[in-house]
Amino acid sequence: MRFHATAAISAAALLAGSVNADAQSVLSEASSAVSSATESTSATSSLPELPTFTPSKIKGDFVEQFTDDWETRWKPSHAKKDTKGENKDEEWAYVGEWAVEEPHIYKGMEGDKGLVVKNAAAHHAISAKFPKKIDNKGKTLVVQYEVKLQNGLECGGAYLKLLRDNKALHQDEFSNVSPYVVMFGPDKCGSTNKVHFIVNHKNPKTGEYEEKHLSTAPAARIVKTTELYTLIVHPNNTVIIKLNGEQVKEANLLEDFQPPFNPPKEIDDPKDSKPETWVDEARIPDPDAKKPEDWDEEAPFEIVDEEATKPEDWLENEPLTIPDPEAKKPEDWDDEEDGDWVAPTVPNPKCDDASGCGKWEKPLVKNPAYKGKWTAPYIDNPAYKGVWAPRKIKNPDFYEDKTPSNLEPMGAIGFEIWTMQSDILFDNIYIGHSVADAEKFAEETFFEKHPIEQLIELAEKPKEEEKPIKSPSDLVFLDDPVTYIKEKLDLFFTIAQNDPIQAIKFVPEAAGGLAAVLVTLIAVIVGVVSMGGSSAPAPVKKAAAGAKGAATDAKDKVAEAVSSGAEAAKAEVNKRSTRSTS
Repeated sequence: MRFHATAAISAAALLAGSVNADAQSVLSEASSAVSSATESTSATSSLPELPTFTPSKIKGDFVEQFTDDWETRWKPSHAKKDTKGENKDEEWAYVGEWAVEEPHIYKGMEGDKGLVVKNAAAHHAISAKFPKKIDNKGKTLVVQYEVKLQNGLECGGAYLKLLRDNKALHQDEFSNVSPYVVMFGPDKCGSTNKVHFIVNHKNPKTGEYEEKHLSTAPAARIVKTTELYTLIVHPNNTVIIKLNGEQVKEANLLEDFQPPFNPPKEIDDPKDSKPETWVDEARIPDPDAKKPEDWDEEAPFEIVDEEATKPEDWLENEPLTIPDPEAKKPEDWDDEEDGDWVAPTVPNPKCDDASGCGKWEKPLVKNPAYKGKWTAPYIDNPAYKGVWAPRKIKNPDFYEDKTPSNLEPMGAIGFEIWTMQSDILFDNIYIGHSVADAEKFAEETFFEKHPIEQLIELAEKPKEEEKPIKSPSDLVFLDDPVTYIKEKLDLFFTIAQNDPIQAIKFVPEAAGGLAAVLVTLIAVIVGVVSMGGSSAPAPVKKAAAGAKGAATDAKDKVAEAVSSGAEAAKAEVNKRSTRSTS
């Protein structure tokens, strides 16, 4: 171990040495040549050709790709937004405009259009009726659609609603109060960033509806590429949420929603009240405890240290601050208007080298007699009855819905959102009962364009300023020892192939390092021989002696070459200096 450590230190020390001016110039030229060759052989990558949109043949209860006849299905709302419970002086209308167009950011497919929110800071509402109502009793419900946040999303929603099938379903009047069954999709504002899944559930006893929210919703992906959101509700009450085909959440309708789908069987009796005699204090001050006679509540926390003495170097006659000797009265100072000018004060520099300045006073120390205000210690309360709670009674509103996955029939889909960002694009909506069909639909659409969008995004990212490749002459050993040694050795062997003497002259660090390694290797051999005893085989001794002699010769040659190289460089510099002055 001793020899290896010595080798490392020797090699590092020799390789870290600096080279002369001409050697640095040669190294720089060599590095420039290598850089030019690298640049000339580098090939530029090109983005793949965009696939062309083709309408899918996948069938479902509702499949929408926003083809040219989209306006026959989708109707913008012209309703006023219900502001009940809010500021009644304000009236919101759904004035936000919609359009069907290709994306202008990271276009991944030719001719692929989507439904686009066109106005920022506006209320938007649009809906489309299903060909027939969707009833998923005993079936799996699959809701899948693409969202493309072309301008990002700082505050706003990009979720959809599946509207309850009823006679009051008028597309022109679709608004925030239109009854819905499912709300699903991304929503972000401030610290809120989630993928909503809300079920508007009917109480079978009262007939009232209540929103049931997924307790721990996954985070939405706020990026400008197309993102695929998938909701799967199985008949066994299992809920799966996927993002871009990857599962990000699994939940159970009976366990993971707030408020729960089913109310508790028992509730607190609202008529029950705590008895006046009920004792719910677990611990009380000990009534039998008395303050000790020697307890002095008036004793101060700190007292003067009577044993303290003034330090010998204390400068009692020196003030803590003095007028700034470097301060000068401003030239425009008028004593009559501004008053007498007084130099500002600065800390007295004499106090820095002493224990202190000014009048010395004995310091305060903690009072050993201090006890503070006396209070009785606490003991367990013998009258304690525990924490009071009202008695339980049967919940008169209790019901048990064992299959909340049997959602109410749905008659339409709608987007009713407010957003601070425009150009949110929705596309490739699938609503049906087949997970396999939804996956196949995603393969034909999302997975065709999404990888291309990611490539475009990567290509359009502003490239960080590439640090210029350092020539071997600019390398510093301590910055990157591995690169330093590698570059120096590469250059040394490249020059040595044509002229070993020039290699030693211009890269003396490499030559010195190799010599050090050779000497260390010999030291290791000698050490092994010596540990083996005095009766080492003659061939080993001979080899060691030969290697030692060769190392000595190499070391001398390196020193000579470095010396002559330095002298030659010095002479060359003198020549150049003479020419420049003549």
